Amino acid sequence: MFGRGADSRFKWVLWLSATAALLCLVVAFVHVRSDAAWSVGQPARQPIPFSHAVHAGGLELDCRFCHASVERSAAAGMPTAETCLGCHARVWAVKSQFAPLTTALALNTPVPWASVSRLPDHVRFHHGAHLRVGVGCQTCHGAVEEMPRTVKAETLSMGWCVACHTQAATERAGESPLLPASSAWRTITHQGIEIPALTRCSTCHR
Repeated sequence: MFGRGADSRFKWVLWLSATAALLCLVVAFVHVRSDAAWSVGQPARQPIPFSHAVHAGGLELDCRFCHASVERSAAAGMPTAETCLGCHARVWAVKSQFAPLTTALALNTPVPWASVSRLPDHVRFHHGAHLRVGVGCQTCHGAVEEMPRTVKAETLSMGWCVACHTQAATERAGESPLLPASSAWRTITHQGIEIPALTRCSTCHR
């Protein structure tokens, strides 16, 4: 037998449960769109203490000195042990700090750098294509020349990339500046909707 207040209590439980569920959804929605969820501003643990502020800022080294393949390849490339030790064997040669480099050189293995801007495997991105049309490093990576420790400057989420591609496609009146200049890459029409090459799913997704 239920008491007289059972219905009232049951309604309160339902109302509180629905409210809690809605609140959880709102919190989750806000969180996944926050910088923290995308690790923005969080430095990655590197094998050696490296400062872009010193190298790119103070010494004004060109990005291509360390990221040698950035102009011609999909990946920018990370500095090799030979690149680092080419200078540091003579300047500020602190053996304990550079042990991971000497080990990598001795074993002929890559330096285990931690990327702060790595994209998922299903995303297709080409550094060289972006550089050729004037997209600078700072556009995606922020003012790295001011970073004592390298941090992620932008979310690099799909929405963030699509917003940039949409603007570029609009400025080029439907032609993609990042893709080959052939009719296959021009704006196509699907169900009466014009789709520029830069905003097609197949442009960035494998």
